[in-house]
Amino acid sequence: MTQNTTMRGEKIYDMELDITGVTDYGVSMDAILAGQEAIPLHGARFDLAVDGPYRGRLAGRAHGVDYLRVRADGRIDLDLHLIIETEDGHRIALSGDGQAVPRPGEPVLDIFANVRLSTASKDYAWVNERQIWGVGTASLATGKVRAEGFMQ
Repeated sequence: MTQNTTMRGEKIYDMELDITGVTDYGVSMDAILAGQEAIPLHGARFDLAVDGPYRGRLAGRAHGVDYLRVRADGRIDLDLHLIIETEDGHRIALSGDGQAVPRPGEPVLDIFANVRLSTASKDYAWVNERQIWGVGTASLATGKVRAEGFMQ
């Protein structure tokens, strides 16, 4: 897991998602991140399907899509849309945006996200009230996304 002793707020989840599919639109994400293909001037889009467990105060399983946009300058913008199904049968919508930064010489992206949670469930109404900051990593070698969420 990501170790961040300086992150403020209450840690409400650890998640470990598997990348279960990648949809590309004309150029391979692997080729761009490996430096084998140049990023097109208009950028490139990739849809990453993900699935896996959440642990902590917010515990259950999540699945959804991260719509990545790799800009011509190399910046990777995130557009997250997940469904969290809690262990006790409730659903929470997760949406968010942020950035992923490639580590030089490694098939790893560092992730920084602004996360919004929403639900009409009375048991989880607390997720609607506060801002969540997410930090983590995505390993392209293992197909794993690991992150922590901190409620502000």
